[in-house]
Amino acid sequence: MDVSDAELTVEVTGPVATVVIHNPARRNAMTAAMWRQLPELLDRLEPDPDVRALVLTGAGGAFCAGADLGDLAELLDAGDASIAVAAEERLARFAKPTVAAIRGACVGGGCQLAVACDLRIAADDARFGVPPARLGLVYPAPTTRRLARLVGPSAAKHLLFTAELIDAERALRVGLVDEVLPADRLAARVDDLTATIAQRSPLSVAAAKEIVDDRAGPTRVAWWHRRVAASGEAREGVAAIAERRTPRFAWRPPAAD
Repeated sequence: MDVSDAELTVEVTGPVATVVIHNPARRNAMTAAMWRQLPELLDRLEPDPDVRALVLTGAGGAFCAGADLGDLAELLDAGDASIAVAAEERLARFAKPTVAAIRGACVGGGCQLAVACDLRIAADDARFGVPPARLGLVYPAPTTRRLARLVGPSAAKHLLFTAELIDAERALRVGLVDEVLPADRLAARVDDLTATIAQRSPLSVAAAKEIVDDRAGPTRVAWWHRRVAASGEAREGVAAIAERRTPRFAWRPPAAD
């Protein structure tokens, strides 16, 4: 494999940043360098006031086939402190909405990244699996808990105990993905979804994400309610409805927040 072909690329189009997992020789498996690169990319994108949503996807016909086995020893030695878990946690904490656009293989580390996103939109050719039991490994505890919160204990145990691949329709039934559609419609649907999110109030979306993710205690929730009054977002939203126009939401998160 040409190591130079393994990388994460970023393209910002309007209000949407797209991060592409690119490792064609290994079905977009994540190398150690790529795991380290992801938090750095997110740190750069998060404070950009023009970025309102982030899409994570894979190059070509696969999302991500997992962690590159050539780097497995490094990941195993670190356990829950591994660079893969650090990347997953940084993605889960990204302050703006994240959408995984999934085609083909979404296995192991790929599933780990997809589950860390807020939403998962899959093509009907997507396949999902959590393979540690096939390899004699222990899936990281933060990753395991996040999977169980998403799909429930029983479905999580099935994936973890069997290491079987499941198709997109079953993934939809157990709640692993939010939508499934033909592969040739995936990109258009993700574009429509992120365009809709980008039109909504950034304040409302940011607050909702923190509260749903259980990262906002009473003090933080009260802070969000004060921002509603101070920002004028609600006045703008009501005015836009009355005037039958698209709202012009201007609030942006404080730089140091």
